[in-house]
Amino acid sequence: MSAPVRLGIVGCGIVSKAYLTNLKASPHVEVVACSDQVLETARERAAQFEVARVCTTDELLADPEVELVVNLTIPTAHAEISLAALAAGKHVYTEKPLATTRELGWRVLDAAAEGGLTVGGAPDTFLGAGIQTCLRLMAQGEVGEALAASGFMLEGGPENWHPNPAFFYQPGGGPLLDMGPYYLTTLVCLLGPVRRVSGMARVLYPERTADRGPRAGETFKVNTDTFVAALIEFQSGALATLVTSMGITGHDLPDMQVYCTKGILRVPDPNTFGGPIRFRPGDEKSSWEEVGLQYGHTDGVKNYRGLGVIEMAQALRERVQPRASGELAYHVLDVLLSILESSASGRRVTVSSTCRRPPLLPLDVGLVAAP
Repeated sequence: MSAPVRLGIVGCGIVSKAYLTNLKASPHVEVVACSDQVLETARERAAQFEVARVCTTDELLADPEVELVVNLTIPTAHAEISLAALAAGKHVYTEKPLATTRELGWRVLDAAAEGGLTVGGAPDTFLGAGIQTCLRLMAQGEVGEALAASGFMLEGGPENWHPNPAFFYQPGGGPLLDMGPYYLTTLVCLLGPVRRVSGMARVLYPERTADRGPRAGETFKVNTDTFVAALIEFQSGALATLVTSMGITGHDLPDMQVYCTKGILRVPDPNTFGGPIRFRPGDEKSSWEEVGLQYGHTDGVKNYRGLGVIEMAQALRERVQPRASGELAYHVLDVLLSILESSASGRRVTVSSTCRRPPLLPLDVGLVAAP
């Protein structure tokens, strides 16, 4: 096996715990440094996961030992940190979204191309056993041709679990840009790139209140749409509806379904890495059948965030593009912004970008699961 790719983590907040749990378990990567805007936060995370070096972000980017920067900052800082890392000659894997505007997203991809560097980005849940099994079923013709799909991401909101939830409700946040990437990335993997979209959106509640942590009881204003409904047309001709919301609880809608010529494929929650997968043949008398996972590298219980970083590390050593590529992340961002623009203008929007569908993982994939 080739030498592990040496990583530097920028941003040591809540999501970094899941990343570090998985990255530290993998022989394909080595975490050599971490930084955070609050240095004490980085020290605590480094102590928890035995990361040798704690430093400022500038020091991390200047460290010749760091090959790949894992950008786990807040959404509005993603492009800034990624551009700085690329300018320092580092490959970048960023949390979603790639950026908050198309211009910033293009600048990230252009900087990588000019420097001969690689950009990858979350979400990486489509690399899990659940969605990979769905993709393999479709590729094998087991469910027939995909005609249409639906996705529903309706939740109460991050104020129920995050210690500082206000930034989720500002421009660059909201349910579509925060959670929509999981669903849209999965749809693009299943149905291919998007041609055009229509969207409608609104703010459900003008204010929200933090429920826990040091800010419990604090009320803040909502400055982004919190209910977004989209109709999506894919280049393949398939259609999909996608509804995302912060402020709705207790629904029993399926996370995602693909309507195929041989029946209905019920896809696992796109924010998870395992099953269950269900299929209902296109016979009126049929019933739902559970479908076994064809892959064994993840399950439906653990949080495997960081899988995309590990796959990217392998891709770098093999000199190929990662599956969770910057190209895919940009197309997803472009589609999400187009949905919001359609809502604002009242018109259908043609999506200018495209992307390649990531190839299937091999059944004997060597990605290492968390212990």
